[in-house]
Amino acid sequence: MTSDSGARSRVQFGAGTPGLIGSEGRTIIADAVVAKIAGIATREINGVYDVGGGTARAVGALRDRIPGARVNHAQGVAVEVGEKQAAIDIGIVAEYGVALHELAVGIRRNVITAVERMTGLEVTEVNITVFDVVLFEESDSASELDTRPRVQ
Repeated sequence: MTSDSGARSRVQFGAGTPGLIGSEGRTIIADAVVAKIAGIATREINGVYDVGGGTARAVGALRDRIPGARVNHAQGVAVEVGEKQAAIDIGIVAEYGVALHELAVGIRRNVITAVERMTGLEVTEVNITVFDVVLFEESDSASELDTRPRVQ
């Protein structure tokens, strides 16, 4: 800790949970918070259709059908949080036609900026897995079939 009374030093509180401690008290940031920030930052990028692999998306679809259920913004995001650093793994479904390598660059940039700005942690890596690509024609025709009567 420096002699400056306004300075904060980072110390470890518990298993993998970073905290800030100063003369006014301490702040503990849970792993789930970092995952939620990363999930929201990922969804902000154009070209991301959904976040998560097959199982995570299936569970999310079931949750969406429950009235009053909240969106799980950390779905499809795994984090490892240390004393000063975080590593993030994200699984996505991309929109067809998007350059996947450029999409990954945009996601990384947005996630790193959001997590570092909001938590003070240094993000060491953001690994991205593209699980699927969605055609809008497929999703449009599927919803159209659901709304049309079966018999005319």
